[in-house]
Amino acid sequence: LREDLYYRLNAFTLQLPPLRERKEEIPILLKHFMSRMSEQYARPPLPLSQALLQACQEYSWPGNLRELSNFIKRYLVLGDEKLAVQELHPKTDGSGPRADLAPRNGNEAAGGLKSLARSAKDEAEAEAIAKALDETNWNRKQAAALLQISYKALLYKIRQYGIAQSKSHHKLSAGA
Repeated sequence: LREDLYYRLNAFTLQLPPLRERKEEIPILLKHFMSRMSEQYARPPLPLSQALLQACQEYSWPGNLRELSNFIKRYLVLGDEKLAVQELHPKTDGSGPRADLAPRNGNEAAGGLKSLARSAKDEAEAEAIAKALDETNWNRKQAAALLQISYKALLYKIRQYGIAQSKSHHKLSAGA
């Protein structure tokens, strides 16, 4: 760590308790992140049911705000409240949804978690692209604008994820 950079950034220090010690703030933060993410991804905000709020308040949030933010992002993209609540309540017999995320030995931690995160990101990205293409009747320029990516990036990602045009929107096209 460069010392000059440390002193430049260390103008003042804030001590914040972990999120698990500020459970009363969780509903406010959930609403904030839902509002922010729904705007960012151009999706209507999903409801935060009592069951979801309770599950979130009972969870310990070891990743603090970043984990909470990513949780809301997954919930918004996938739109499955049951899955979201299950994610926060692993089964004690080791068969719960989070049990298979835990590394079984130290060597799996680095590659396994990165690989899992990458595949989850790819799956969510492919789903968002497919939905944008369907919403724009496969007008790729409009879909790229909706996703806030370049047209070329969209074409690359369509090929990368193997996204095919559904029969209801099927048109003959030279490039796709």
